[in-house]
Amino acid sequence: MGRIATHPVAGVDYPATLVEFDQWLSSEEACRDFLQRVRWPEGFQCPVCGASAAWRTGRGQFRCSVCQRQTSATAGTIFEGTRKPLRTWFNAMWYVTSQQQGVNALGLQRVLGLRSDQTAWTWLHKLWRAMVRPGRERLAGRVEVDETSVGGVERGVRGRETFAKSIVVMAVQADGDGIGRIRMRRVPNVSADSLLPFVHEAVERGWVVHTDGWRGYARLSEQGYTHEVTNLTRRDDPAHVVMPRVHRVASRLKRWILGTYHGSISPQHLDYYLDEFTFRFNRRPSQARGLLFYRLLQQGLEVAPVSYRQMVGGAQMRDCDR
Repeated sequence: MGRIATHPVAGVDYPATLVEFDQWLSSEEACRDFLQRVRWPEGFQCPVCGASAAWRTGRGQFRCSVCQRQTSATAGTIFEGTRKPLRTWFNAMWYVTSQQQGVNALGLQRVLGLRSDQTAWTWLHKLWRAMVRPGRERLAGRVEVDETSVGGVERGVRGRETFAKSIVVMAVQADGDGIGRIRMRRVPNVSADSLLPFVHEAVERGWVVHTDGWRGYARLSEQGYTHEVTNLTRRDDPAHVVMPRVHRVASRLKRWILGTYHGSISPQHLDYYLDEFTFRFNRRPSQARGLLFYRLLQQGLEVAPVSYRQMVGGAQMRDCDR
């Protein structure tokens, strides 16, 4: 494998530009070597016993010298069992991370020249699953929390009522007057049983959580948070003025869904669309496209393999998801 460009600011080796990507990851062998370096930066480590001694088999796998277990760099990752070249996978990952506004399956299919839209859809959903870093840090500081609804026009409902839309709860970290990191999740309803677990997972205890006066958040102060409550019914200022960050994020989410997925996405897979939006939003200041590619590759190696059948779960793929 050729030399990979070193970028000391990031502390890792990765192709920083499309030119470098094409130069250093131009062959299947180079992609396989790069994948092994990312998965085992300190050298091979057996996933069963942890031993570092191994030899390569005739099929290109590693056989552990201690427990004799055979494995490969793709085993137990989103790449497990793939019949497509790693070079094609890497092209998909570079394309996905280089598009600021998101990617749908038909776009990915055209770029990669895939014959099947099902393959493109499956790859895209696997990559979305890799966009959530295991063990990521919770938000801290001052955090605005609120819900929004995603879906078509719904008549005859008031306030937080909804019968057809999906409810998305959001946590938005303040960064001075601006917006820091965000977290999102689809919830079945706006009860405390749905909202409080999200806050616990998204926000570090001990920090300020700012909500409106909805009763679903009432117990936050009992659970280790400084709960700042603004009762909107008693104020003249509209919600988007009192809690500007979370409402700006909700507006951007809806515009993004409209622009990328034509305003309609499958509720069954909504969480993965939210993961994609969060991945892109939290990394919006980054100009290092290569680093985003590298991070997605790293996280893809930590995500368990999942098949198309498991993703669909008996449901049909909708045109709006393609």
